Amino acid sequence: MLPPATHMWSGADTDTRRTPAETPGEQMRDDVQCVIVGGGAMGVSLLYHLAHEGWTNTLLVEKGELTSGSTWHAAGLVPHFIGSLNMAKVHAHGAELYNRLEAETGLATGWHGCGAVRLAVTDEQAEWYRYVQGVLDLVGVESHLLGPAEVTEKVPIMEDVSDVRLGFWTPGDGWTDPSSATNAMAAGARQLGATIARHTLVTDMNLLADGRWEVVTDKGRVVADHVVNAAGHYGPQVGAMVGLDVPIVSMIHQYLITERIDELANAEVEMPVVRDPRASCYYRQEIDGLLVGPYERADTTLYGVDGVDWNLHFHLTPPNLEPLEPWLEYSAQRFPIFAGAGIKQVVSGPITHTPDAGYLMGPAPGLRNYWMCVGASIGICQGPGAGRFLAQWMVHGQTEINVAEMDPRRFGPWADLDYTVDKSIDEYEEMYQVRMPGEYRSAGRPLGTTPIHDDLDALGAQWQDVWGWERPRYFGPTEEYSWRRSNAFDVVGRECRGVRDHLGIADLTAFAKFEITGADAAALLDRLSANRLPAAEGGIRLVHMLTGLGGIECEMTVTRLADDRFYLNSALVGRTHDRDWLVNHIGPGESVTVTDVTDQRAILAVAGPAAREVLGPLADANLGNDTFGWLTAREIRVAGIACTALRVSYVGELGWELHHSIDSMPDLYAALVAAGKPHGMVHFGAYAMNTMRIEKAYKAWGSELTTEITPVEADLERFVDLERDFLGRDAVLARRERAGADRAGLDMVLVYAEVDATDSDCRGNEPAYPPGGGGRPIGVTTSGTWGHTVGRSLCFAYVEPAFAGPGSTFEVVLFGESHRATVLDGPAHDPTNERLRA
Repeated sequence: MLPPATHMWSGADTDTRRTPAETPGEQMRDDVQCVIVGGGAMGVSLLYHLAHEGWTNTLLVEKGELTSGSTWHAAGLVPHFIGSLNMAKVHAHGAELYNRLEAETGLATGWHGCGAVRLAVTDEQAEWYRYVQGVLDLVGVESHLLGPAEVTEKVPIMEDVSDVRLGFWTPGDGWTDPSSATNAMAAGARQLGATIARHTLVTDMNLLADGRWEVVTDKGRVVADHVVNAAGHYGPQVGAMVGLDVPIVSMIHQYLITERIDELANAEVEMPVVRDPRASCYYRQEIDGLLVGPYERADTTLYGVDGVDWNLHFHLTPPNLEPLEPWLEYSAQRFPIFAGAGIKQVVSGPITHTPDAGYLMGPAPGLRNYWMCVGASIGICQGPGAGRFLAQWMVHGQTEINVAEMDPRRFGPWADLDYTVDKSIDEYEEMYQVRMPGEYRSAGRPLGTTPIHDDLDALGAQWQDVWGWERPRYFGPTEEYSWRRSNAFDVVGRECRGVRDHLGIADLTAFAKFEITGADAAALLDRLSANRLPAAEGGIRLVHMLTGLGGIECEMTVTRLADDRFYLNSALVGRTHDRDWLVNHIGPGESVTVTDVTDQRAILAVAGPAAREVLGPLADANLGNDTFGWLTAREIRVAGIACTALRVSYVGELGWELHHSIDSMPDLYAALVAAGKPHGMVHFGAYAMNTMRIEKAYKAWGSELTTEITPVEADLERFVDLERDFLGRDAVLARRERAGADRAGLDMVLVYAEVDATDSDCRGNEPAYPPGGGGRPIGVTTSGTWGHTVGRSLCFAYVEPAFAGPGSTFEVVLFGESHRATVLDGPAHDPTNERLRA
């Protein structure tokens, strides 16, 4: 299945299209299936993996020699350590490929499998390392926690371990020669029939009338079904050719290579790679010397913000050691032998960074068959995995891992140059520091705020930034970040109990909102939705949209306002993703308009036992069950303000979401607060909402629901109508047949469980083991929380079917400690939905 079609993001209310290039009088031809622009580790890896997926009619265009941008001067480190399960799978593929590539291609990659030690110098880092060890256990990567004495056994030249809490030892780590490794991948691609054009500069790109891409170069033109921007720090310039803003900025990174150090030259085994948060630095052996690479934590130097000269090849910048001096002093304390060594060489060159430290891999927002594979700050490590999973996406329409954190559409028009610079600098300077749970750093903020931001701020709102919007986490004192339960724990408990016992109000404006209109609107939604559409006006349905292979691509709430008019809501982080998915599937000649109204509409949610009592006197409609039942919507007025009122509640209580013009939000908010005050109304934020949705056993898109699994594994079959045709139906039928009546034919199934926790709760990506612990993992958590109003620690987890029955137990590992989990047979809160239907 080809990847979904996309349209240009305009930031406007309605869909617009980029005008195709006109080529009058010229016969178009199918030159290649795909053109990749950029011959660094990312682009060449994609070429290699596309060839292995069968796409051999693919051309890579490089303006100089392969690796001549940033790849050639990289330090070549290939770590497994990372706190993201899906990125850990990306990293693992890099080490695996570099180990075996020579046998396939006959070219050495320069692989040094020396292992690595990462130092923890604070208690918070030590806790994080224990969490990461669980992630690596899920991937099958060997790791060990070392005491300070064991660290010096692994790295004898390290003398100062006075501040080391523990070391994280990954024996499968190493480093490789960037040029050799990239050229080995290129050889593998050529052997399968792919083509590389060196010394060929791309000067323009144009979308043709037939939907293909014209790539113009200084050596001629080529037409392709697909194009990929893998241009490294030229990525923004290549993107600009098609009107695309690419949120990437380059920073100058420097490393030093010492002269000969006898202790290294004479050692029987190669020194492991060492990463030191105190010095914000990595170290590895370079022949008979030491390579020292600091990430300065201030005075970072930007590169090429106004553009990079196309004529630069194998380019380095002049060294500037002054900003590195504080970190080099720490390095000399850690390795006294470094203090007395002469410096043989300083390598100083640009490395790309993004605002969140992740690369851009996947469809560009709004462009049909234009893909991104760019922006990695550790591209030698991540290039192989990025190429592998993007190739799967392009060829098959989905990947074997959850790639949401890599999707370029996780950024929107709000990620302008100022934001990108501020966030990317902060990311660079925090390279080796632990990012604590709940920590939303201030760089690049605040962004989008609702008209009641100041009112909520005055109530003590603690904010998080979500896809360009500020959203309250909770209302109370500043959070003291912790891997255990923080000082926000009791505050969130009060918010939850206030909603359950009385009434709560929340600003839910930071959700995506779309209007779908036109004579063919119902037909479009019907063939995309696994569930039936609401038949009557005012009906609401939760629907899931699937890939052709059955993976869960989108989750949306669909409200039918008329025969030809629908209102859709989804997670804000999926705003561009979901809009693309809808627009891309409009068929030729269909009359459908997709209008993004996210910025024009606000949402205030009122939920709790007193919701009807408070809203009733303000509304111009009867809110009783007979006239306004659960999962229905009406266009009414509340406090004189026009609202589309949806009787839904993500927290599992009687309640309404009031969707209204954002300009009228202050007046509606004031009226609701005044009416709710006598009833003990509380304000609640994202923390409490997440807690209550897990108490109610509601699954979330992006954690429980991803393209990795189908509705069969996710236990969503009650939301799937197999009596009608829809995208992905055949795959769901095949998976259900494979599962069998007891689902024993599946690799994993989703369960909802109670955890015997102490002072911490599941966050997601913790490994699960059979009762008694030990052995190989049999599952993984996806999310969890302490249920304040049910008095239990709860989690969702995917486990092997043998552990999925109600009452079954398994062990969840939290920071190295095993805790029993018991599978529940229904939601911990209101399993019969009596409170929702009240």
